[in-house]
Amino acid sequence: LSPDCSFTCHYRCRALVRLDCSGPAGAGDEDDGNEQVLEKDTNVDEPSEWEKTELDQAQVEQRIKDYNSQINSNLFMSLNKDGSYAGFIKVQLKLVRPVAVPATNRVPTLQAGRPHPQGVKRRTSFYLPKGTVKHLHILSHTRASEVIDALLRKFTVIDNPRKFALFERSEKDEQVYLRKLGDDEHPLRLRLLAGPSEKVLSFILKENETGEVNWDAFTLPELHNFLLILQREEEEHVRRLRHRYACCRQKMQEAL
Repeated sequence: LSPDCSFTCHYRCRALVRLDCSGPAGAGDEDDGNEQVLEKDTNVDEPSEWEKTELDQAQVEQRIKDYNSQINSNLFMSLNKDGSYAGFIKVQLKLVRPVAVPATNRVPTLQAGRPHPQGVKRRTSFYLPKGTVKHLHILSHTRASEVIDALLRKFTVIDNPRKFALFERSEKDEQVYLRKLGDDEHPLRLRLLAGPSEKVLSFILKENETGEVNWDAFTLPELHNFLLILQREEEEHVRRLRHRYACCRQKMQEAL
């Protein structure tokens, strides 16, 4: 792996890892920094203004008509006979860490002279391109957790779905708001209530790092890997602090 890449893995898994480490150190930091600034200015705990809105059947039908009249594509919403409705949502994927997908080839293993029926579970990792967008056709009763599952299946991601979260993003008074959706919330209902404008409401898939991290969602090798990464980050942080104080001490001594 490139010396600029801080990715670590088990030595037996090294040949299975496929990462693009050709980029220079710090590449893409500018966009990530801007996103972090936006998140600091948001209130993810504030309930959505659309959560309290209740619609009867006639209001739903009228909202769908208004929605379809405002879009310039064929991504219409449709009302079903049972009172539910179907439509499209667009989700932007903003993932910082690489995702794991199954390897294309399988290597059989031999145990007691017989091939193992399931072979070796091989996986490879890669970074999803920035700005990756996916349209999903869902129903009004489709939950946020089901949307996450569908997105992971679309990209054949085998990571635990609990590692990810669906966020709603809105802009108001030049302020950007991000709110993490609960597992049982219905994204298509939010889309209908907000209208088709992406500035009013858009959906983003990110790592589930708002609040407490659910460490139970990670495997033992991943947890050991995180501990190694934390140790290296701590050592690097200490090294930089010592270097900074050493420079200050040298300048004071030169001044004396």
